[in-house]
Parts: sequence; C-alpha cells; structure tokens
Amino acid sequence: MFVYVYIFNQIIQSHLLLSSFASLATAFLILRFIRDSFKVDQFGWRHVLITGCDSGFGNLLARQLDAKGIPVIAGCLTEKGASDLSASTSSRLKTVLLNVADSASIKKAVEFVRAEVGQKGLWGLVNNAGISIPIGPVEWMKLDDLTKILDVNLLGVIDVTLQFLPLLKKAKGRVVNVASIFGRLSLVGGGYCLSKYGVEAFSDSLRRDMQDFGIKVSIIEPGFFKTAVTNAKTIEADLKRLWTRLPQDVKDTYGTTYMQEYAKSQDFSLRILCSADLSKVTNCMEHALTAYYPRTRYGAGWDAKFFWIPLSYLPSFMSDFVYKLPIPLK
Repeated sequence: MFVYVYIFNQIIQSHLLLSSFASLATAFLILRFIRDSFKVDQFGWRHVLITGCDSGFGNLLARQLDAKGIPVIAGCLTEKGASDLSASTSSRLKTVLLNVADSASIKKAVEFVRAEVGQKGLWGLVNNAGISIPIGPVEWMKLDDLTKILDVNLLGVIDVTLQFLPLLKKAKGRVVNVASIFGRLSLVGGGYCLSKYGVEAFSDSLRRDMQDFGIKVSIIEPGFFKTAVTNAKTIEADLKRLWTRLPQDVKDTYGTTYMQEYAKSQDFSLRILCSADLSKVTNCMEHALTAYYPRTRYGAGWDAKFFWIPLSYLPSFMSDFVYKLPIPLK
C-alpha cells in the first residue's frame, strides 16, 4: 500500500514539475514575443551601412531595407555588384566601393558615409562581407591561406567597425556582426572557423565597451545557406588546388582516394543542409537594426537553432563524433 502511495506522489510531483516548466517556458516565449515587437521609429533618417552587398545576405538585406524606406548605403567590392544593386533598388539606396581588407578603401567609405549622414551619424553598421575558402584539413594549409581569410572575416570587421565608431556614437546606433555556427563549432580546417570565433569574441568585447555610449551590438549566427560562401564547386576546386601542392610524402599518408572522398562528403553535407531561404538571416539582421530591444545573438536557420547551437553546449566528444561522420577514414 505504501509503495502505491509513494509512486502516486512521485507521479504527481513529476507532473507538477513538468507543468511548472511548461508554464515558465510559455511565459518566457510570450514575454520575448512582446519585447521583440517594440520597434524604433523615424527610420527616414536612420542610415544603415552594409558590407558585402554584391551578393548573398548583404544584397538581399540592402533590397529588403530599401523596400521599407530605410536609407541604405551598400558597400560593394566590385563596380558590377554596385551597378546591379542600384538597378534593382530605389534612388534612395547609395552604393560605395568597399574592400574591407584595405584600410584605405575603408577610409574613403567613411568619408562618403559622413557626407551622406551629416550630423545625424550612422544608425546601423552590418559587417556582412566574408569569404570561406580555402577550407580543408589543417595540414593542407599554409599561413597565407589562413591570413587571407582572417584579413577579410576578422581584421576587416574590426577595421571597419573602429573606423565607423565615431559616426555610430553620434547616432547611438547599432552594430550587427555576422558570425556563424562555425564561431561555436570548428567543423572545418582553414581560416573560416578561426575568423568566426574571433568575430564572436570581438563582438562580445565591443558590446560591453559600447553600452555606456548607447550603442547596441548583435551577433548573427547563421547555419548553412546557399550563398557564394557555400558554393560546392568553388570549394571542391580549391580542395584540388590544396591537394596538388602537397608534398608526395604527405599525400601518401592520406591515400590516393582521400581528396575525392573528402570533396564528396563536403558536397553531400552542403546539399543536405543548405537552405535557399536567405530571408531567415536577413530578417534577423533587420530585427537587430529596427527593434527597440535587439537580441545579443540570433541563431538563423533550423539547423543552427535546433542542432548546431545545442550541440555546441554538449561535451566535445559528441561534436567530435558528428564532425567525423561525413569525413572519410584515413
């Protein structure tokens, strides 16, 4: 009899805990929805600078904000990228040639933006420009391969931000830095993960330092999306380049079929995981720019929210196991 009473009490307590947890989770989601719904007004004068607008997330965000009447200054690497974007947007959108790996180019962009925004300052800076290759096994890399990516994805983000900070402080504006789930999990060799880990650290430091000046800093952590960064053919072609230049004794340790199998695994992973809906990322960027209470971090994409980010909190042996699944055995 006492056993049955004990079991009954345990069930009741368990249900109470579950119902309490469900109630708390529901209340949290409702409160977050309400908090997220508050928007900043007067966007007719709040200029936003976006880097990397030739294609991908930056290009879509520029068109998305322009369609909503927000003054956009789109930083493009090429003349063609700038002219194509101008042709598909309103006269309100301005373009500026900007190479984030070149301090002189950034300085020229600062002067252009200063003339556009005047005394109002710059409301939003979206550090979106980035590259991904070379990607591959760490042993296949040279120092130049790593610095090539770090110069754009990390040092470029830092240089652009520091040069535009005076204009951002005038407007008490926003900085939105595009990191990645690769800033939480190092799933590929090369400079890409290194750079995204760095963006996370830089953004955290910047956020804390700028709080007293009214500047808010948000980090976007996309999962896998179909952009130039995840172009399987480009990645495979560069893998072949890396393999070709390896000394023969290093090739022998991997075997003759390793490169082909590695490229196939990369292609398979990208085809399975990559989403074509880039708006999942640009909507996060827009919210970070327009919300009264922007979030510190935005997980963008189903794979980021429900798989990669949760995996990043689990023990390392679990992420190591997932990493090894598609990679061919040596």
